[in-house]
Amino acid sequence: MLRDSVRSLAEAKIAPYAAEVDEEARFPQEARDALTLNDLHAVHVPEAYDGAGADALATVIVIEEVARVCASSSLIPAVNKLGSLPVILSGSEELKKKYLAPLAKGDAMFSYCLSEPDAGSDAAGMKTKAVRDGDDYVLNGVKRWITNAGVSEYYTVMAVTDPEKRSKGISAFVVEKSDPGVSFGAPEKKLGIKGSPTREVYLDNVRIPADRLIGAEGTGFATAMQTLDHTRITIAAQALGIAQGALDYAKGYVQERKQFGKPIGDFQGVQFMLADMAMKLEAARQLTYAAAAKSERISAGGKPEDLTFFGAAAKCYASDAAMEITTDAVQLLGGYGYTRDYPLERMMRDAKITQIYEGTNQVQRIVMARNLP
Repeated sequence: MLRDSVRSLAEAKIAPYAAEVDEEARFPQEARDALTLNDLHAVHVPEAYDGAGADALATVIVIEEVARVCASSSLIPAVNKLGSLPVILSGSEELKKKYLAPLAKGDAMFSYCLSEPDAGSDAAGMKTKAVRDGDDYVLNGVKRWITNAGVSEYYTVMAVTDPEKRSKGISAFVVEKSDPGVSFGAPEKKLGIKGSPTREVYLDNVRIPADRLIGAEGTGFATAMQTLDHTRITIAAQALGIAQGALDYAKGYVQERKQFGKPIGDFQGVQFMLADMAMKLEAARQLTYAAAAKSERISAGGKPEDLTFFGAAAKCYASDAAMEITTDAVQLLGGYGYTRDYPLERMMRDAKITQIYEGTNQVQRIVMARNLP
């Protein structure tokens, strides 16, 4: 029922704007409005904070179905979870009440500030600093590749509070867009997901009250990594949706396109391509759903049960599959697939980022090797 309702909404209210959003590289406001109106913009927020209280699998299905028609729009529910999960995992009760309720209501979006110009895969090498000053912290630094920056009201920011301790000297904070000293760079000109703004976030003597610290000082990096264990699954979900959209379109096309007197879908070479695409997609889906189940067991306070491995594996496998499936879908349309008159070239461009963000797939393989079940 959830899948059917989200799919219907996505096809009616989001899909009609997907090409325009990509072409104009503009934020998909229509999608945000539709998702918020139907309480699908941040389904992961617990009911205790006026949220829908969706579990990890339900969140995956929402993201998957939105991504099937518009990858940029799927980053609204996905990044709302990424940005707010540190608060859910490690924040004080006061912090949760203050920031999760507006998120659940749709009054604000949440972004996640970890990467920096010189700290990507080596996130512990960040240089953004937070210095305690009485009842406040003062933050200075630059965050790069921040999804939905400028649109989101709230930002989870990782910053160094003790430079001598490397990863154990990093703390997490909630920064608001309206805080004096917060500004944004120009939107990046990207290959795909053009409707989701990616910008630098500048922190210039940003003074925030100490109660905006998420957890204890020095626990920020651990919280960041724990967050990614859960949210890499949402990137897998995005990859699934993109791949499903590409496969669905290609299936329809090969039944209508005729060459040599019959539909090209009747040729065994084409059938084998579609079979491989569907097989990879279903394998990716089962791995992603299994990872979501493990995420939920941890969220409920259970034993880790290999979540780090499964989260990395789902993200890595699903994104690799999405890149292969969208590339093959373009191939099946031939010259038409290469043009913007058809959606597959957009899906192929959008799929590429799923192999890169929230940890490159090379890093995912390192993570998996270190956490073999």
